[in-house]
Amino acid sequence: MTNLSSSDDHNIYGLRSIAAASHSRAVSVASRRSEGGYTLVALLAMMTVLALFAMAAAPSLQQQAQREREQEAIFRGEQVADAIRAFYRSRSGTGRGVGDQALPRSMDDLLEGIPIPGGSKNRQILRPSAARDPMTPEGEWRFVLPRSQSLIEFQQSLLFYTDNVIPQTRDPQMAQLQQFAVPALVNVTNLGSASATSSASSVDEDASGPFVGVASRSKRDSVLTYYGIEREDQWIFTPLFR
Repeated sequence: MTNLSSSDDHNIYGLRSIAAASHSRAVSVASRRSEGGYTLVALLAMMTVLALFAMAAAPSLQQQAQREREQEAIFRGEQVADAIRAFYRSRSGTGRGVGDQALPRSMDDLLEGIPIPGGSKNRQILRPSAARDPMTPEGEWRFVLPRSQSLIEFQQSLLFYTDNVIPQTRDPQMAQLQQFAVPALVNVTNLGSASATSSASSVDEDASGPFVGVASRSKRDSVLTYYGIEREDQWIFTPLFR
């Protein structure tokens, strides 16, 4: 009898141990699932915060990218202006033409360079990269013609920006070109900023022929200002006022 009782106690103890172990495993699994749930919630919260930060930073990144393109456009545009000056001086200085006849008619004219006196090769006056507008996918500069409306409005913007003081050139050939290419300077002190930066962005959009400057085809409001002008297509790069 004693042996049977001891054996029964043993079995009962064993069953209790198994039940306790099963309960412990169940609690452990539940605990792990709970921890996994908390981890998932924390991960989703972190991803939400990161997404909000990314959305907040996106406009700033876009603005910075636009600023860099505009800086590059100004850098290239002023190189084109310098190349137009060199081209005009080369042709008018040798008696090969004045006015329209001495101005370039295509970007290729500038890329081909100008003759070296006494030499058989041309001197490069414009890098190929500067011949492209970085602010448009097509990369084609808009030509600005002498006596064109956009050139007149750029002149007015410049006068307003400088309080009616146009930079004077000491180069007689550039002075001659200025007299030929733009109308008589007008006083714009009382015109106000709106008139000084009015838009004629599409006037010379498809113009071709002898050109005295270039401008971008992009019609966006700019991040930077160029002589106080806040639209990319109204920035004119020309040797006339340099």
